Amino acid sequence: MQIVTYSVPNISCGHCVHTIQTELIELEGVKDVRASAETKTVVVHFEPPADEAKIKALLAEINYPAAG
Repeated sequence: MQIVTYSVPNISCGHCVHTIQTELIELEGVKDVRASAETKTVVVHFEPPADEAKIKALLAEINYPAAG
């Protein structure tokens, strides 16, 4: 299992956190998601078939693109 932390500057409130966690956990292979409005980060625990490209693409699709 891989664990990756993304910087997501668009996170500003609890609704943002809820949206990100709800959407990403639906991605096949994603086991856990923790988003934080305080640190503006998203920590994702995943295994195949999920990968960083799919996670980043989904974040961008829901208007919370990862920085960098």
